[in-house]
Amino acid sequence: MSGYEKSVTASRGESETKFSTVDYAVFSLMLVVSIGIGLYSAIKSRHKTSTQEYLLGGRKMSPLPVALSLLGGGISAISLLGNATELYLFGTQLCTCLLGIIPGCVFVHQVILPIFYNLKIVSLSQYIEKRYKSRALRMLVTGCQLLMMFFYLGICLYTPSLALSTVTNLSTTVSMGIMGSVCTFYITIGGVKAVVYTDVMQTLLMFGGVLLVVTITCVDLGGVGNVWALADQGSRIEFFNLDTSPFVRHTFWSTTVLGFYLMVSKVGIYQPAYQRFASLRTLNQAQGVCIAFVVGLCAIWSTFYFSGLVAYATYKDCDPLTLGRIEKPDQILPYLVMDKLDHLTGVPGIFVAAVYGGVLRSVNTQGNSNSGI
Repeated sequence: MSGYEKSVTASRGESETKFSTVDYAVFSLMLVVSIGIGLYSAIKSRHKTSTQEYLLGGRKMSPLPVALSLLGGGISAISLLGNATELYLFGTQLCTCLLGIIPGCVFVHQVILPIFYNLKIVSLSQYIEKRYKSRALRMLVTGCQLLMMFFYLGICLYTPSLALSTVTNLSTTVSMGIMGSVCTFYITIGGVKAVVYTDVMQTLLMFGGVLLVVTITCVDLGGVGNVWALADQGSRIEFFNLDTSPFVRHTFWSTTVLGFYLMVSKVGIYQPAYQRFASLRTLNQAQGVCIAFVVGLCAIWSTFYFSGLVAYATYKDCDPLTLGRIEKPDQILPYLVMDKLDHLTGVPGIFVAAVYGGVLRSVNTQGNSNSGI
């Protein structure tokens, strides 16, 4: 088969490079373990049926799993595939958003957390009612939050379906159905403990899966230095674009502001994040988890960013999107795995399980926080 024929075949979803039995087994194991954690949490807490126990773990959970769970909330499948694609297409300027996260952490740590935690509320909507003495305003805010989460969950469910459809014959509809069913089951029976402990497993899986793929591919390309040099030759290395024009895609100013905004909006005043902070015994523990979150986020997002450079170094002279081998830019990382690593039994399964783990975390986090709201 000629190169052109292979590209056409791939673009029609009929590529010969598909999941093996081992890949399906690895992927299925992740789903089974997630369900198992939900069952275990439900059985262990069967005699504790209070709202505080279900939504906040009785406010006595351990900091380490909560920190990993909070970190999992910041590294969805959207951030994995989206950040890698951004660097593949446009370069590294987006990375400077990590600089903005640091002052954002200080603001959350010193200002926001002490206020919310000491109120001992379950939902941030309760703060609105307490602050403005208006139940109608609280109901309006609650409705807006639920509407926002409704649309966000749709994006969360769709994104990893692109990865799975790249490597299997499953349709996006079937893929979203599997994710929705698994998450609904273990959230419903296990509460926040099931959410937190599945988050731990899925966070470690995502980071390990992406790190494995990046390491193997980077070695094949000649190491980090060679990947960086190839990216630099392709004008993908940029960190201090000080242009003040709002019409430039990314600048140092816009990305640092973005980092600050993300920290405040997705950690400081975000219901899923607050429920994790509120599940801890003391404010000091909550503030420590906030710092641990930033350290972990910088490490994991840096890995995601570098995966985009690895993909660029691999395909700088033969872009799969231009050649018709993929239908959307966000499929570049799954395509890289199947194109270059399919000979390593189980690696594609680990990668797709990692991507799925990201969306399962997002969905179960939103589901549990919706209950709290």
